[in-house]
Amino acid sequence: MHRGTREIGGTCVELECASARLLLDLGLPLDADPALDPASLLPAVPGLNKADQSLYAIVLSHSHADHWGLIPHAGSPVRVVAGAATRRILRAAAPFVPRSIPAQFGELDDGPTLADRVPITIGPFRITPYLVDHSAYDAYALLIEAGGRRLFYSGDLRAHGRKGALFERLLREPPPAVDAMLMEGSSLGRLMPGQSFPTEGEIEERFVERLRDPGFVGVCASAQNIDRVVSLYRAAKRTGRTLVLDLYALEVLRATGNPNIPAPGWPNLAVYVPQYQRRQIARSERFDLLAPYKPYRIYPEGLSELAPRAVMLFRPAMLRDVDALSSDVWPTTRVIWSQWEGYLKDETGSGAKLRAELASRGVGLEVIHTSGHASIDDLKRLVEAVQPRALVPVHTFAGDRFTEHFGPSVTRRADGEWWPV
Repeated sequence: MHRGTREIGGTCVELECASARLLLDLGLPLDADPALDPASLLPAVPGLNKADQSLYAIVLSHSHADHWGLIPHAGSPVRVVAGAATRRILRAAAPFVPRSIPAQFGELDDGPTLADRVPITIGPFRITPYLVDHSAYDAYALLIEAGGRRLFYSGDLRAHGRKGALFERLLREPPPAVDAMLMEGSSLGRLMPGQSFPTEGEIEERFVERLRDPGFVGVCASAQNIDRVVSLYRAAKRTGRTLVLDLYALEVLRATGNPNIPAPGWPNLAVYVPQYQRRQIARSERFDLLAPYKPYRIYPEGLSELAPRAVMLFRPAMLRDVDALSSDVWPTTRVIWSQWEGYLKDETGSGAKLRAELASRGVGLEVIHTSGHASIDDLKRLVEAVQPRALVPVHTFAGDRFTEHFGPSVTRRADGEWWPV
């Protein structure tokens, strides 16, 4: 476990059997200094900076950058194994996000694909993905079998999202005879035993309550948090509002391939391309991105007219678009933060800057959010269901507290330590 035994994010696990190796995730640390070359953060894994045929693949649990963000910075290309929707979502995001998207997610990639409980074989490794509930769409826990041993990697998961039934199924039908489970513990230190996070359904109800008040509403949420976009759309529809989505959000939603996800042409949904995206498209000459949405677009004058009954999936770059609307919009505007609250506490980060920008316009910032990670009680249920011979903390700042919550099977490991499963 090269990174993750004592921090949240940046996870990278290396497995070896019969001289063949796999990586589970290759994430960018959440606290990475933006001034640093990300390549300098690559773990010391043969095959990342110079070709090494013993490194067979990187198996990606889901599409959050703290699990894949170092892949584009490897000096040697390595095959990436991921879910089909994960590949499509990362390709869809590529024209809009500042970070590099792995070249392995190019259109011509024909590598193995993760699908729920469908085993694949890579060298001596048999990999069975388990689709899980998480704030990233198409997220998997992974059972790895090799050399007569079984390792179960939880990835990131929860029980309180719109796909919570997947967690309950995992408890009913866990992987059998697990020798070691690497389990995330993001909620330790955030919750006490017995406490729980709001469900995504409860988040929808809070949106409904807040959207009943008149005036323009901006909601700062990740476009890749599909559960949250669905909650926001349902709340907009229930309160007679129109959800305004930008090009990036719509491309991500389309990439899911799920016909039950909101799409252009649905009632109570409008398409608006903000100034910064119009500039991006002009610079990159990606006018093809606009074509599917032309019949559904509204323009600044239409947004101004719609504003009193609109809710917009909002990000800081859209401030100037609201500035350009009629003068009576800002005084009645409310903005809701629907992401991890820790982003607001970093005084140098974009969340704090947004709060200051809004304050200069006389607008506060309300938080309505729930975690993408399981509560302590739900993690206990997972340990009881899987009953691993050894439980190893990962993706947590509180691994030293695992024993008090999860019992004597906990085995503490260090970053960079090789150990037998």
